[in-house]
Amino acid sequence: MKKILIASDHAGFDLKSQLVSYLKSKNFEVTDFVTQSPDSVDYPDYANLVCQAMNSDSLGVLVCGSGQGMCIRANKFAHIRAALVYNDDIAKLSREHNDANVICLGSRFVTLDQAKKFVDTFLSTDFAQGRHQQRVAKLSSPTS
Repeated sequence: MKKILIASDHAGFDLKSQLVSYLKSKNFEVTDFVTQSPDSVDYPDYANLVCQAMNSDSLGVLVCGSGQGMCIRANKFAHIRAALVYNDDIAKLSREHNDANVICLGSRFVTLDQAKKFVDTFLSTDFAQGRHQQRVAKLSSPTS
């Protein structure tokens, strides 16, 4: 079972805290890069903590107000393929076709029940490989 690394900014604090409890109740090993309260913090700092700790045995969950800021920051790391997820199909396809290893959620746009469903789908979907493998390889290749 993969290790789950999770973090949020102040806007995602409540949703992230509930997801931590949910994931632990499902017996996942969870590392919470804890924002101690809903007091304002900078989301790139928390995205960095998760992304720097990521390896092939882990998957990441990042939560901020829109999910977009965390996603942008996470994708600055060559070994990260972060997906902004807003429905179950995107959660599935981001893993199946893009081999995403970080799910980003917007706490202002998803309910706890939706977030649980998206995370469950993300964590239970495998990369399809095949025709998608060469495309995914290009995602981490340098640009000119």
